Amino acid sequence: METLFEQGGKLIGLKRSNRFRGLYTQIDWDCPLIEINGVRGVGKTTLMLQRAKELQANNHQEVMYASLDDPYFYNNSLLDTAETFVKYGGLYFFLDEVHKYPPKHPGADWSAELKVIYDRYPMLKVVYSGSSVLQLYRGHGDLSRRKCSYNLQGLSFREYLNWYHDQNFKPFTLHDLLSNHQLYANEIVNSVKVIPLFRSYLQHGYFPCYHEAPSHFYRRLKDTITVILEQDIPSVTTFSNESSIKLKKLLAVLSETVPFTPNLTNLRSELYIADQRTLLNYIQALELAELITTISRDAKGIKKLHKPEKIYLNNTNLLYCLLQDKPNIGTLRETFFLNQLKSIHQVNYVDEGDFLVDSKFTFEVGGKNKTNKQVKEVHDAYLAVDDIEIGFGNRIPIWLFGFLY
Repeated sequence: METLFEQGGKLIGLKRSNRFRGLYTQIDWDCPLIEINGVRGVGKTTLMLQRAKELQANNHQEVMYASLDDPYFYNNSLLDTAETFVKYGGLYFFLDEVHKYPPKHPGADWSAELKVIYDRYPMLKVVYSGSSVLQLYRGHGDLSRRKCSYNLQGLSFREYLNWYHDQNFKPFTLHDLLSNHQLYANEIVNSVKVIPLFRSYLQHGYFPCYHEAPSHFYRRLKDTITVILEQDIPSVTTFSNESSIKLKKLLAVLSETVPFTPNLTNLRSELYIADQRTLLNYIQALELAELITTISRDAKGIKKLHKPEKIYLNNTNLLYCLLQDKPNIGTLRETFFLNQLKSIHQVNYVDEGDFLVDSKFTFEVGGKNKTNKQVKEVHDAYLAVDDIEIGFGNRIPIWLFGFLY
């Protein structure tokens, strides 16, 4: 275990801590068992290492970081590692990629071992991360009543400006945005050239990993999608190898036609899927993997085995990655709006307008020439308008909705 401890310590030491994601301050770090999930590439490892570095300032021996896909865990159990760490004074255990942990015997997966660690070592605080598809996982250990769970989204437009353009913008609520959007927009456009930066964000701003190798970004993003479909989803489901192939085909079909209004019969026929239940399971898996987003009319959101009204790709970076031609500008706008709101607000399909938010506010998304025509008879209706810096009345610059988290 000594080598594992040293390797983790080096990674902690190398991590810079001058920029933090918004979620960092929202996590209750006093919770004894914390789950951080999210799609690959959004910064879960960075967030964990930053917290570990902050704690390590007091005592290096109290903090340990390990990735559970490390070869060390081929022959060593998570439980034994935790026991040894505690004996040497360990207090904070950071575990990355838990869904990659190789079980040592039937009935003893990572969740079962974490349950034992939680019960046996109450002084040990455990933070673990995994793919967003962990929501599909049905492990041997029931952690639902023990864990504090958080989902890390990709960068919001606000975070993108702060991280890469030396700003310090604060988030604001939807209520404040609707009431004071002119004031907020004035403050922001006085600091940055917002429209060209918004265009850059749509292309590559959602994933922090872009700046590691800009010229290879889309190739790496495609590789990430492949890993999600071939490894992450199968690791937490009972899907077969054949299912992975059909998931790829389904994602390809959806990518070509987003926003997609599902015709389940045609989809099943095109993908050679035997029954509707299986198809809806595939759609749910892609959504929990944060590759697509579905919306329904139901104010409670889409439920398993219910047909969604529309399907979008999860974020605009995926649109640029998966579509060889330049994405449709209308699709880009709607995808951005939905992506920035869905993590903190309920977003549903509506007949008049594009989106219904929190069962109250109707939004029509469009370019600078968009009028109130489609929502003029709708109460609490707003236009999310592209290509403008400052709005007026119910016309709000669409980029401002990137400041909600």
